[in-house]
Amino acid sequence: MALSCRGVCRGASLILLYGKQPVGVKASLCTPRLASTKSSSLWFVRHYSPSQARHGIGRSIVSRLKWVNEKYERFLQRRFPRFYALYHTFMKGFRLLFQDAQEVRRIVTRMFSDSVEHQNVPYRDMEKLRQVRRDLIKAIPLVIISIPPFANYLVFILMYFYPRQLMIRHFWTPQQLVEFQGVYHTQRAQHHWAIVKGLESTSTSVQDSRLKSRLMELCSKVRHGVHPVVSDVHAVRTLFSGPPLGIKKMYADQMRHLCPLLFLTPRLPGFWIGRRLNSHALELMQLDRSIVQLGLHQLNDIELREACYVRGLNPELLSPAQCREWLTQWLQFSTHLKESETSLYLHCMVLLTVNYPKHPRH
Repeated sequence: MALSCRGVCRGASLILLYGKQPVGVKASLCTPRLASTKSSSLWFVRHYSPSQARHGIGRSIVSRLKWVNEKYERFLQRRFPRFYALYHTFMKGFRLLFQDAQEVRRIVTRMFSDSVEHQNVPYRDMEKLRQVRRDLIKAIPLVIISIPPFANYLVFILMYFYPRQLMIRHFWTPQQLVEFQGVYHTQRAQHHWAIVKGLESTSTSVQDSRLKSRLMELCSKVRHGVHPVVSDVHAVRTLFSGPPLGIKKMYADQMRHLCPLLFLTPRLPGFWIGRRLNSHALELMQLDRSIVQLGLHQLNDIELREACYVRGLNPELLSPAQCREWLTQWLQFSTHLKESETSLYLHCMVLLTVNYPKHPRH
């Protein structure tokens, strides 16, 4: 009897290991009926294919790594809370960046499959393409730095000391996002009066006395804190499609003052600055038309604020109703512009923003 039990155990072990009935084990099994029938393969034993086994091993490894990562994060949170906050923001940023890259891939694939031109892309898709492109351009140096082994620790140090200069918005906390947008707006606001002064000095070379007086009147309104209406701007639009204020006719100094409005570097040759200003202004004009096609009422509060900020207005002190009111006025102005009037579009990022609103929200 003892030998029989050992034989059963040995046979069961072989079945569990190899997933089939052991060969050559006959007398040791308990009854002749089990040995002679087809059900002797022991119904309670499960059969695993190699692919199922590999899949199970992969799940086990992923589960183990996830457990180790969670334990490591709990350790950091308990022992090094400030570093944990940095680490958590960094990892979350990579996930957000990966999600944006996947979304852009879907948008581009859909554009190719449906043969859709860029100017016909829906507003949200067009804005996503614009923003991700700018983010990736800024993130290239950081990606290059993080390539060598153990370089991620250097990235953490740079992220801690220079988050605004080196990191993109995916790696900012919500508080940093508000703070850094305020810093960037302050930097571009430093060029507002230089741009208005440039318009005043250029008006002396205007031959048409009527256009000259209207431009001087427009600059005077802005200087005295008056928010101009759209008709005031359209009255001088012909000056911005050719000399002296066209995008290809402006002085280099005036173009360099316009660069911070779009967060572009002014440290480039004049002809290159003009091309970049023109392409970015055309892109924003296409976005304006896409908003009109979508319907301004379709934008939520976050999208409203972002649209105002990109076009030169600081929405931090504005209510959603004020943002919607200003963007309505802006679209009334921009959707009637021609592609040759990009210079007027850029100058109005000062003329139509610097004095709005007269009474911000409390």
